[in-house]
Amino acid sequence: MDSVVLIESFAEFARSKSIDRPTMISVLEEVFRTMIRKKYGTDDNFDVIINPESGDLEMWRTREIVDDDSEDIWDYDKIPLAEARKIQSDFEVGEEVAEEVKLIDFGRRLVQTARQTLIQKIKDLEKEMMYEKYKDQVGELITGEVYQTLRNEVIVLDSEGNELSLPRTEQISKDRFRKGDAVKAVIHKVEMINGTPKISLSRTSPVFLERLFETEIPEIYDGLISIRRIVREPGDRAKVAVESYDDRIDPVGACVGMKGSRIHTIVRELGNENIDVINYTDNFELLISRALSPAKVSSMQIDREAKRVSVFLRPDQVSLAIGKGGQNIKLAGRLVNMEIDVFRDIEEQNEEDVDLSEFVDEIDEWMIQELRKIGLDTAKSVLALSREELVRRTDLEENTVEEIMDILRKEFE
Repeated sequence: MDSVVLIESFAEFARSKSIDRPTMISVLEEVFRTMIRKKYGTDDNFDVIINPESGDLEMWRTREIVDDDSEDIWDYDKIPLAEARKIQSDFEVGEEVAEEVKLIDFGRRLVQTARQTLIQKIKDLEKEMMYEKYKDQVGELITGEVYQTLRNEVIVLDSEGNELSLPRTEQISKDRFRKGDAVKAVIHKVEMINGTPKISLSRTSPVFLERLFETEIPEIYDGLISIRRIVREPGDRAKVAVESYDDRIDPVGACVGMKGSRIHTIVRELGNENIDVINYTDNFELLISRALSPAKVSSMQIDREAKRVSVFLRPDQVSLAIGKGGQNIKLAGRLVNMEIDVFRDIEEQNEEDVDLSEFVDEIDEWMIQELRKIGLDTAKSVLALSREELVRRTDLEENTVEEIMDILRKEFE
């Protein structure tokens, strides 16, 4: 194989990857020096001169001329006088001989090995450059093209054709991708596994939602509005606490936009995920009330040591506070980093109703607590739900729920 072909093929790759000239020459030189070491045992007395642009290669072997009877004639950097005079007739002992070594002198096998080494160097450089490119970009938003959909992941190509992984666990439940689709995600994790970079993406991370807010809402991108906290049930519901550093800017209004124009773009990207944007405040009680939106809280008791909050609401507000499948109260608790217990406001309670605490002799305390966790603290509030609904929303077994309902029904017979 011609050295020009070897060098030009590598130089073309290096230029396409924006590899600087010194690195390019260093890689090429190492490949040819490896070939020299395999043939001559050392490369100490060799000079390798490469011009990547033209593909020119020169390899020179320098040796000192010694007398034909000298004991040094077998040293790698010595040459007998008789042999030196075959190169040039007027050489004398003590002079140096610079002899050009041609690629053809190494034989087909060594040249082929050099080619394979160069190919491997290219692959290693690609892997290293890919890792270096992404290792400091964790949390950044990226748009790629779906290349392949597999059972456990989607392979996404970036703008340079690098393969990135969007695992099934990092996809929103409503995500459906086909080859060629454009997909947005954040760089979630960058690892080097057995010398190969693994770039994992995420669409379920709160960071993904944060980056979408930065993209769609100029005030956040410019730093006028800050996102204080995000909690998500990906694809279903999210709560975003925002704060404005300018009193003239309403942070919630700026995020939602005129008639919801800004937030709708984000909602569509997330498969119609319901997003509650709330105004952050250092007033903890007010923050809890806002976190439970759209429910209206009547009063609350906060136990900071136990990290627990008891909130009291009118009966018609309890289901709003809890939300579908308990999502609203769960996200509100994560947003304020507290366990939230919901109770009906006693003043609003029907006089004919009976508090569950009155049944402690017949119903175990832990069962009553399970019902209280979903906002049920009176007999009628429990009986108002079906047996199936109670089983679904609590950790109680079906037969246990039936026994509890029988006990409560007897109270009103």
